[in-house]
Amino acid sequence: MTGEMNSSDKNYLIDLGWNAVPQASLDGITSADISTHIVGRVSRLDRGWSTVMMSARGDTIRTRNIGADVAVGDWVLVSPDGGRVDRVLRRYSALTRRVSSDVVKAESHTVAANIDTVFLVQSANSPPNQRRLERELVLAFDSGAQPVIVVNKCDLVDEDLIAATLVDISQVSGDVPVHFVSAVDGTGMDTLRKYAIGHRTLVVLGASGVGKSMLVNALAGSSLQSIGEVRSGDQRGRHTTVAAELVPIFGGGWLIDTPGLRAVSLWISHHGIELAFADVFAATERCRFRDCKHESEPDCAVRAAVIDGVFSQERLDNMRALVAEEMALENEQIQYKRSASRKGVRQPRAN
Repeated sequence: MTGEMNSSDKNYLIDLGWNAVPQASLDGITSADISTHIVGRVSRLDRGWSTVMMSARGDTIRTRNIGADVAVGDWVLVSPDGGRVDRVLRRYSALTRRVSSDVVKAESHTVAANIDTVFLVQSANSPPNQRRLERELVLAFDSGAQPVIVVNKCDLVDEDLIAATLVDISQVSGDVPVHFVSAVDGTGMDTLRKYAIGHRTLVVLGASGVGKSMLVNALAGSSLQSIGEVRSGDQRGRHTTVAAELVPIFGGGWLIDTPGLRAVSLWISHHGIELAFADVFAATERCRFRDCKHESEPDCAVRAAVIDGVFSQERLDNMRALVAEEMALENEQIQYKRSASRKGVRQPRAN
């Protein structure tokens, strides 16, 4: 049985989303481990400490996570005395991006773990940023969760602008669902809550100013997050969410609110680029030459698609940039690991 738990006294964890945990995540975890440890889900991280949720009622324990690679949304086994995280269950999905510092280069950061749906939030009263949305789609596809585009603040615009926004988004969204909602008047919110049926977990990702905090509050049914003002000049807001946090959704399910990301830095893509740019990759299959560079070769289906308006030159250029970025990151990691091996320093985490 998927996510089977042999210790009956831990069945309360189903409310936290345990029923979504695949059996593969439990490999190496015995019934004795479950019965002798505190089992819970990480709801927040603070400088070496994890807040672990042990019931949907909000019962938590604060424990050390030194030496454990943990993220918000992780399932963990805490030592019987509650002092530390002993084990982290294998993640079945993870929203992971690249971070860099002066000390460690090209290190990954898992923003949210064990998620089922990624809400990519745009604002209806600002033109959609297609290039950023393409990046976010790659990130979401690579997480292993289902991407869904949510256009918030539709109460501030008329139907003509909503239609124009849908046209702009559809140029890059492919088969990804798109929902227009208002966290203020409740339009479309019931549709979003359906993604959490079965105690599933959602994550909200978007730039500052798109109304992420309003959306989180509307889904949670209470004012969990403060609301920042949006500048009238560029419609950008302040980051009101300072740390990722697991919060309950009104009516069931869970949501991981994330800080607004000014830059969407990708980690190594597996199939995210191919899925996010499925139209471009489909065109490449129709080129005369398999090694076509889509520049001056004859019978290039990609250039023909640009001319015919199937997708824009800007979309093609962005895909090329993301592929180049991924290759550069892979090379950087190879070089860093070689250097780290010679110097005996720690290497970047692999999530």
